[in-house]
Amino acid sequence: MYTREHKPRKAIIRMDPDCAICHAPASLACDCEAKGLEVAIEQAEARMMQSVYNDIRSWVRAHAQDYILEYFRLLTERRKAAHASHLERLTAHAYHYYHAPPHPNEIAAAQATLKRGIDEDWQSSVQRYPEVLEYFYSLVELTLPPDDEPAVKDPPLSALSGSRKANRRGTSTATLAGEPFQERERNPLSRRTPPPQPIDHRRTPGPVANPLAPPPGSRRHSYRPPTAPPTTYFNAWQ
Repeated sequence: MYTREHKPRKAIIRMDPDCAICHAPASLACDCEAKGLEVAIEQAEARMMQSVYNDIRSWVRAHAQDYILEYFRLLTERRKAAHASHLERLTAHAYHYYHAPPHPNEIAAAQATLKRGIDEDWQSSVQRYPEVLEYFYSLVELTLPPDDEPAVKDPPLSALSGSRKANRRGTSTATLAGEPFQERERNPLSRRTPPPQPIDHRRTPGPVANPLAPPPGSRRHSYRPPTAPPTTYFNAWQ
């Protein structure tokens, strides 16, 4: 009878590195490295994405204000036309029955009604900002490269020194309604839709800080709203 030759198993030595920050043994499972990673992510995001957030915010703000101002202009034009018709009726009635122009009190009452109507139009226009801002933000697309892209699988980083070999900041694929950021940087005048000239002074200046930031942990390739933009837009008032 032949006996099977016994081969001793090789001993497996496991050495988990100590914490790179507090140098505690791995068995303690401290959270120093996790916290440090979160801080590094926030710092890298601020360096690389801050200009993108600012550009998106400025683009959305400009187009939303242009829409609100144009919407308000259409409302006021409609109301002024109704006011002019009302004055014509007052004048025709006064000359027909009294052979004189309308009484000043009637004119003043009509002017006061017009002023209240314009105030209501402006208030209703400004109250549409949340809806309009969400619509223009939904037009922004932030595209992530696929995992099998060479720049992702083999990033141009030095494995020995840990320094960057190339600056990829200029290759952002973020777009504003289909317009690359590189084109927008070369043509800064194309960033905004020209506002209506008569009431452009009504634009409200805003703070530079507090840019739009994506929610932490999100990984969205693109976002499109489930519903269309404001359906009436300008047609309802024409």
